[in-house]
Amino acid sequence: MNVYAIFAVHVREAVAALASEGLVPAGLDLSRVVVEPPRDASHGDLATNAAMVLAKEARMKPRDLAERIVEKLAAAPHVIKVDVAGPGFINITLEPSFWPTVLAAVLEQGRDFGRTSLGANAPVNVEYVSANPTGPMHVGHCRGAVFGDAMARLLAFAGFAVTKEYYINDAGAQVDVLARSAFLRYREALGEDIGTIPDGLYPGDYLVPVGQVLAKEHGDRLKALPEAEWLPLVRDVAIDMMMAAIREDLAALGISFDVFFSERSLSRGGEDKVAATIESLRASGEVYEGRLPPPKGAPAEDWEDREQTLFRSTAFGDDVDRPLIKSDGSYTYFAGDIAYHKNKVDRGFLKMIDVWGADHGGYVKRMQAAVKAVSAGRADLDVELIQLVRLLRNGEPVRMSKRAGSFVTLRDVVDEVGRDAVRFMMLFRKNDASLDFDLAKVIEQSRENPVFYVQYAHARACSILRNAHATLSDLPAEARAYGSAALVRLDDEGEQGLLKRLASWPRLVEQAASAREPHRIAFFLHELASDFHGQWNRGKDLPHLRFIIENDRELTSARLALVHGVAAVLASGLDILGVEAVEEMI
Repeated sequence: MNVYAIFAVHVREAVAALASEGLVPAGLDLSRVVVEPPRDASHGDLATNAAMVLAKEARMKPRDLAERIVEKLAAAPHVIKVDVAGPGFINITLEPSFWPTVLAAVLEQGRDFGRTSLGANAPVNVEYVSANPTGPMHVGHCRGAVFGDAMARLLAFAGFAVTKEYYINDAGAQVDVLARSAFLRYREALGEDIGTIPDGLYPGDYLVPVGQVLAKEHGDRLKALPEAEWLPLVRDVAIDMMMAAIREDLAALGISFDVFFSERSLSRGGEDKVAATIESLRASGEVYEGRLPPPKGAPAEDWEDREQTLFRSTAFGDDVDRPLIKSDGSYTYFAGDIAYHKNKVDRGFLKMIDVWGADHGGYVKRMQAAVKAVSAGRADLDVELIQLVRLLRNGEPVRMSKRAGSFVTLRDVVDEVGRDAVRFMMLFRKNDASLDFDLAKVIEQSRENPVFYVQYAHARACSILRNAHATLSDLPAEARAYGSAALVRLDDEGEQGLLKRLASWPRLVEQAASAREPHRIAFFLHELASDFHGQWNRGKDLPHLRFIIENDRELTSARLALVHGVAAVLASGLDILGVEAVEEMI
């Protein structure tokens, strides 16, 4: 039950009625008309910009048009007052008895309240994390992992058919370096003193188990082979073990994927899909042989002026055309990415979302251009950039990891503060803003700790319900049963505020999904928790406002219905964030 969508229909009906009477032109573009909460709650319950956005096309002054719309809206169900503010904004006040109907819908639908068909079951591919399988995931990967997973959950709740995907960068020079690093640990496992790890190899002790597995399976046989023979074998084992560790670390964070896509699969089995993609684009005119000017500011001696295979990305709004093949004949990283995204299109994904680190911002335009090219303009790529996380403990930077040696691993953080604290706090700030994550503060049990504050609100709701059943043992157990309670008795200003907050949840879900902004869910939950804690505290000071009034069974049932509603929406939102809705807190 989306109150704002319902009244948007009433606004459109009002404009249609005016058109049928010849008071405004027919066929006005209503796409920019919105119904939303007023900026000032004292102005009413709802506000619409209809007159402001339609006035020019209707050839009327906004205030004059607003007066005519007001006349029609006054007859809409549950409306007690409609007035015009300022140059032509329309404010709507509803009957107090309307808001309990929203609570009845919450009680009926439970955690599904707010679920929407916005996505119309359209397939959408969400690719996130995609860390190179060259070592354990670090805290920098953590934010992108949580953001991508929460966004996928949010889009699914909003009616999209979501596929969560991890792109394994298992081709190229970095995995060869991984193999050489693992081979050194293999020699170490055989008893050899390998000394200091040479520069250019991965020094972390996370490769020690890889060396031990190789030694157990192959003995010393690999040492007698030339690199060209042992490297592919060692590389496969190292990648498999690194990906197993990555999956385990992600599972500790509550993250799983539907698809793990291997970069090497693009050229495996005798079929070079990168080459095929390049030739397909050449046939359609998007790839050509040409020369590029040197990059601005690059020393002339560092620039190789040569004819090369180029993607015509400037035709799609990029700054310069992009090379696809290096001077040694190997593919550029960009060429592989084009083939990978073409594979997504071939699998039926015309909506794609990639979650990247902020350092990849310069790569966005060319990748969006490539997606347009390989899909003949049918597909869209949305790239969400994730800013850095600064890890602190009591305000001081945390720099070292026991396992990796040079960085803090994701698993270190999850093991120290728990999955819920990591997930919620990684989402309690917009993804394109940098984030300070203090290991000490996120486990504080205080109002200043948002994850504790929200989880405690859900636990408090559950505690109230347990206490009610202990006091009145014949109360119904199912939330749905409270839909028949005398909900009109929820007329206190704090109760009305909670009802209106619950009513805004479906609209918030649609806004957050459309904007790809799961942090809005975290903000909403914090506001709802604040409202709920505030009402509980009012009852502490004013006994007649308590949720359980032993000598007034009717009012108690109504207030317990409200508690059930708050608990359901808190649990629903926390589930979108991947955070547990705890029922008890010590």
